[in-house]
Amino acid sequence: MLFRSRFLLLLALAAVLAFVSLSLQFFHLTPVSTAKNGVSSKSRKRVMPEPVTEPPVTDPIYEALLYCNIPSVAERSMEGHAPHHFKLVSVHVFIRHGDRYPLYVIPKTKRPEIDCTLVANRKPYHPKLEAFVSHMSKGSGASFESPLHSLPLYPNHPLCEMGELTQTGVVQHLQNGQLLRDIYLKKHKLLPSDWSPDHLYLETTGKSRTLQSGLALLYGFLPDFDWKRIHFRHQPSALFCSGNCYCPMRNQYLEKEQRRQYLLRLKNSQLERTYEDMARIVDVPTKQLRAANPIDSMLCRFCHNVSFPCTRNGCIDMEHFKVIKTHQIEDERERREKKLYLGYALLGAHPILNQTVNRMQRAAEGRREEVFALYSAHDVTLSPVLSALGLMEARFPRFAARLILELWQDREKPSEHSVRILYNGVDVTFHTSFCQDHHKHSSKPMCPLENLVRFVKRDMFVALGSSGSTNYYDACHREGF
Repeated sequence: MLFRSRFLLLLALAAVLAFVSLSLQFFHLTPVSTAKNGVSSKSRKRVMPEPVTEPPVTDPIYEALLYCNIPSVAERSMEGHAPHHFKLVSVHVFIRHGDRYPLYVIPKTKRPEIDCTLVANRKPYHPKLEAFVSHMSKGSGASFESPLHSLPLYPNHPLCEMGELTQTGVVQHLQNGQLLRDIYLKKHKLLPSDWSPDHLYLETTGKSRTLQSGLALLYGFLPDFDWKRIHFRHQPSALFCSGNCYCPMRNQYLEKEQRRQYLLRLKNSQLERTYEDMARIVDVPTKQLRAANPIDSMLCRFCHNVSFPCTRNGCIDMEHFKVIKTHQIEDERERREKKLYLGYALLGAHPILNQTVNRMQRAAEGRREEVFALYSAHDVTLSPVLSALGLMEARFPRFAARLILELWQDREKPSEHSVRILYNGVDVTFHTSFCQDHHKHSSKPMCPLENLVRFVKRDMFVALGSSGSTNYYDACHREGF
């Protein structure tokens, strides 16, 4: 009798478990093995791809969404990852400003109505947004180089001004700062508790959107945002070339690259028809419309879910947008193949990379100044740096893009230092031209600092094919192309 009762109990329990299992599978709460060509698969991979999975072919809408970089869930990142016996010595951050209002207006159309005030109950939101606004409103005594002290410290116009940072742009960099704080300060203790202005190196161009982006990142990053310890230097050039901006050969490469862009555009008959149709809609000559760079305004509308403009002649629509965006993607692809841009990039990025390497070398020698460097910049800053490093497959810098160079010390061999390169949280160290083969003969997940130093001090000029040029000045002033 007892045996029979136990048997019935086990039978009932089995029935309940079977029902629960089927129910979970029905509601897709557990993975189910799928049959492929009649063969049962035992793969543990997810049946449904993640939303970030790239489409099999180039998709202009997907690329545009990546460019917008709309704040959502916290992203995964590889910053700060290293074996336990490595110590983080210094971090060098290059950012593009966050989401902004257009720099251009499509002729004879109304400007997109986007509010550039910062409002806590409006998306996108960040927990530090209200405190950021409060703190920025008290920053009139900040120590900035001229002319930065005349710039507003946060966006505050009900209708955005041209090129103004938006709330989305502020939140993007508050998120960047929070992410880097969790990794570099909480985990790796990069800054001491009594950090001083000497521990930071901060530089920005003279645009409000770059200054405000830098401030937003710092506010999310620093444990104690103290105006007395924040000093931004002003950089007049978008290339951050300081006193080394005169470079005739760089300009020659740029002219050749612009000529390539022009010829590619001439070959694209679909693009020309698109411009002609848009010009008809807004009733201006095609040349005038093209000169207004309409994709800039269209991208802003796309990122903010604002409809494209209409006139009595019709509406600019998503098909127009797709054609122009697709051409941009094709232009980037041909740019990598023709490599004219690479010459411009090597000379354009050398001053800022040389400054970074010098700072890394000082840190490796034990100096504790400027262990966190931040360059708040533009797409035209990051793009040549990425190309110069050999990251030719990297996407064009999105809003709030970040490129980070980390310097590490091996505690077991204190005289040895290594670097990691990360782009938007992805470790691209072994995709760089100076370290792409290192992992083949080394087990270390990093690149020797010497590789980067040798690349910047010598190999960048070799890559230019500059026979006899061993320094930046000679490479900039050599004769001929």
